[in-house]
Amino acid sequence: MSLGFKLAGYKTILASEKDDWASETYKENHHGVKVITGDICQVKNWKKHVEDKKIDGVIGGPPCQGFSLSGNRDKSDPRNSLFMEFVRCVRELEPKFFVMENVKGLLSMKTAKGQKVPDIIKAEFRALGYKVDYKTLNAADYGVPQTRERVFFIGIKADMAYSKNGLFPKPSFDLKNRVTVLDAISDLPQINSGEGEESQDYPKKAQNKYQQMCRTGSVKVLNHVAMRHTQRLIERFKVIQAGQSVADVSQEHSATKRGNPTIKSGKVFGQNNMRVHAHKPSPTVAASFQSNFIHPILDRNFTAREGARLQSFPDYYIFKGKRTTMSWEKNLSQYQQIGNAVPPLLAKAIAESLITYLKNPSIYTDDPDVISAAQLDLDLK
Repeated sequence: MSLGFKLAGYKTILASEKDDWASETYKENHHGVKVITGDICQVKNWKKHVEDKKIDGVIGGPPCQGFSLSGNRDKSDPRNSLFMEFVRCVRELEPKFFVMENVKGLLSMKTAKGQKVPDIIKAEFRALGYKVDYKTLNAADYGVPQTRERVFFIGIKADMAYSKNGLFPKPSFDLKNRVTVLDAISDLPQINSGEGEESQDYPKKAQNKYQQMCRTGSVKVLNHVAMRHTQRLIERFKVIQAGQSVADVSQEHSATKRGNPTIKSGKVFGQNNMRVHAHKPSPTVAASFQSNFIHPILDRNFTAREGARLQSFPDYYIFKGKRTTMSWEKNLSQYQQIGNAVPPLLAKAIAESLITYLKNPSIYTDDPDVISAAQLDLDLK
């Protein structure tokens, strides 16, 4: 998210990240930013860390469930999660605005007592002196080659004019002109299973504006190494058509038990080994996308760089740590870092909308009977 804000013209002063590899990635790509690596609960004084600079905004994506801080608390209550650390940061720094990202499912969550989670979140920020609202945004509407829906909470200091319609960005792409998977990755080296190097030459010129944007500031293709698949898995990939997954293959190509390929596992996960449509945006790139999707043309999973392209990361952005990890390894792999991220182009759209709003918030209004100065000027033109 901070990369998107940087692309819009913001300057990040401070970042906090618990995972060592993700922190290493952040430091590699955000030179000059102070990064606190460790448990955010241990950050005692936010103002001290920003050296008493006046902060315009606080942005982040705290988990709002499953991170109960102690005892037998209600894990579905965001007040028992790291969400409250985000609230504390806003309280201590008193920014003009904040942006908080989360999964869409949060909107339907309720606590054990039946309280709606979005209402609790809004109440916590209102108590700090912020007008706050939320909206679900689809990354594909903002030039990202991926249909990824996430909810964003945006808060503005209560003494400022407020307009939900003015704060949230308007879609810039529709169903007819969305960026597709091939639009995003067709210029990258066409490597097969087990092929590729950490640094490679571009095999051809950029084919479209999206690829040109991704290449800006980059002279090499990085993090583009294909996972090594067994021949049996490759044969399965060959029979999977666009929009199909392992759930659609015959018994001959179905999944087997780990460690014993002669016995069928009996487990079928509909999104595993899904071949994406070449001429549509990708489905949501999750942290587990290393095994979720098959390349639209080649018989292999996506590389980390292809996943980064689908998330709208520029090619100069380098991902650190191992490409993949086993379940018992604690650090976030390159794939997990990419899948966990807010697409930079989506964050940039939010950032640009906030810049326009903060320059003159009084021109916006949600009152249908009042024509704003900006709209009046537009109508006259």
